[in-house]
Amino acid sequence: MTLARWACIIEDHYSEVRSQYTPMDIEWAKDGQTGELFIVQARPETVQSQKSGSVLRNYKLQGTSNVLITGRAVGAAIGQGNARVILDVHNLDEFREGEVLVTNKTDPDWEPIMKKASAIVTNQGGRTCHAAIIAREMGIPAIVGCSNATGVIHNGRAVTISCSEGEEGRVYDGLVPFEVQETVIDNLPETNTKILMNVGNPEEAFGLSSIPCDGVGLARLEFIIANNIKAHPLALMKFNELEDAAAKREIDELTALYPADRKSDFFVDKLARGVGTIAAAFYPNPVVVRMSDFKSNEYANLLGGRQFEPNEENPMIGWRGASRYYDPNYRDAYGLECVALKQVRDEMGLTNVIPMIPFCRTPDEGRKVISEMENMASNVARMAWKSTSCARFPVMLFWLTNTA
Repeated sequence: MTLARWACIIEDHYSEVRSQYTPMDIEWAKDGQTGELFIVQARPETVQSQKSGSVLRNYKLQGTSNVLITGRAVGAAIGQGNARVILDVHNLDEFREGEVLVTNKTDPDWEPIMKKASAIVTNQGGRTCHAAIIAREMGIPAIVGCSNATGVIHNGRAVTISCSEGEEGRVYDGLVPFEVQETVIDNLPETNTKILMNVGNPEEAFGLSSIPCDGVGLARLEFIIANNIKAHPLALMKFNELEDAAAKREIDELTALYPADRKSDFFVDKLARGVGTIAAAFYPNPVVVRMSDFKSNEYANLLGGRQFEPNEENPMIGWRGASRYYDPNYRDAYGLECVALKQVRDEMGLTNVIPMIPFCRTPDEGRKVISEMENMASNVARMAWKSTSCARFPVMLFWLTNTA
């Protein structure tokens, strides 16, 4: 929050000095001993702010081939060409324009040839590594963190680098045909019906928010819980009571920064950050967040989940959605979701978040859920809630209707 405030102050300052809105590229540092934050550089941003917002490009493979290796996708484009494996910065002169750079990792010395590459593949790195940052700035597809790309991909081999299939980037053998679909969006007609998106992955939120829309009609919590949290909420709340030793070890590693009696904070923090990212991307437009609607068999597949879930013959119409939220066997876990959403609204200031209660079978069940939310707000000792009332939430109830 401190960095965000500083960024706004810096952007306002330079916009005033230049007499025009000026997006800024800001670098910061944190002192490892004192924890103090410092701004070390600020300059006008010249890449993202200069991109045309009038054309939407969507890359799609038109064929398939053997997948040589996978890693983390950077961007959403597709690139292809002959591979050039370079392990030493002194061999950069071997690189030819249009080739696919395959290396262990990059640093600023590699930038002259990165500009000429059709794609980049590295053994090491994550979404914030040097190769990923430069690839984003230059609009070049890149796959990072592949482990052994330099061993699998040989010099001169024709490859296709696909970042268009989600978070996992794939290196295909050969030149797989693909197409680029371009949609001009600067003169879209205005509709009477609000155009709302379905968004589940926080990492895609800012890219999707650049597409003309009126907000998010459905943001599911399941993606964040399954991919970012991975553990059953009750397994975190009752960590010391877990019977599955293997799951307990894995949860302990996953939540290493949280003490045994506060593992539930991991759930709240991760969920709040995920929802907050989506809400920030589309602010001030509304973002309807559907509270968790896993079925019992899906909950059981989370770390530590089998200890807390029944074995249902038909989980599709079983213990899910609203029926969980007021049940004594789950209400505390539901409370964690409410705490996370209150953090997003009250602490992050993202009041565009609107919770949706799913699979609400009857009006009475809806009233029970709202009552449970109000009870949680006042039960500070049990749920570590802030003192503000949950009744401030606008709440949507998703009724399950039938022909009876």
